[in-house]
Amino acid sequence: MSEFDEYIVHGEPGQREKADAWQTAIGLQNVGGLKVSDYLLDTARQHIEGYISIDDVQKCIKAYY
Repeated sequence: MSEFDEYIVHGEPGQREKADAWQTAIGLQNVGGLKVSDYLLDTARQHIEGYISIDDVQKCIKAYY
């Protein structure tokens, strides 16, 4: 199971789309041999749940790294 399967199975339509996009992005990182940080996963969850926008995600990630 992935980090966001619960959203894909039981989430609202917008949550499903966001979770699927995040899973794809994280999968690409894994293929590249990169480990995704807990910070990124937490930020992705906030985005999926609608607490922050994708613009906010980009700002948070850029500031963090």
